[in-house]
Amino acid sequence: MRKKAAIFHGLGGSSKSFWIPWLKTQLEKHKFDVWTPSLIDCSDFDELDKWVEEVKNQTSCRNFDLMIGHSAGGPLILRLLSQSGFTAKHTVSVAGYIKPLHGTPPNDTTYPAGFCVDTIRANSRMLTFVHSDNDPWDCGHEQGEFMRKTLGGTLVVMSGEGHFGSESMKQPYVDFPLLLQHCLLEQDHESGNIDCTPPNIG
Repeated sequence: MRKKAAIFHGLGGSSKSFWIPWLKTQLEKHKFDVWTPSLIDCSDFDELDKWVEEVKNQTSCRNFDLMIGHSAGGPLILRLLSQSGFTAKHTVSVAGYIKPLHGTPPNDTTYPAGFCVDTIRANSRMLTFVHSDNDPWDCGHEQGEFMRKTLGGTLVVMSGEGHFGSESMKQPYVDFPLLLQHCLLEQDHESGNIDCTPPNIG
């Protein structure tokens, strides 16, 4: 039985951004069907629900083995897990964030509106947060540590890796072997077949 994965890009990105095409190919070699949508333009944290609605409209699948998000793709997944009936055996957020980038500081213990900690925990069995110690924006390891403390899971902090892909910083980041390793960590197969219509793979 093939497993279901989804990879979500960040703001201003697409299914072709940075390491997404490489990771899609690698996961397909490991018997995943991988959905990598290119989402509409979304300007900031406050418009994440536009992406939530687009994802809901593009696929009837609600149960994934693996969901991966880069930058704003990370909070998008957490919003999906929190309020839209989506589940994932393993969620991986890369340079993601949960505190608005220009507002509430990452170490503020108040969880942002629109996210439900208990629901996220219930809807994803494994959570992994990958961050760099020199992210040029507010997506550094402080955001990852806040998410780890609040949601549980694993925080991976890499040295000198920036945003793991950035046009403005001229960081192409076309492959990501360490991310692949974390994506392929042993997952729970007790539930057997996933009861959903497969997403559009393309």
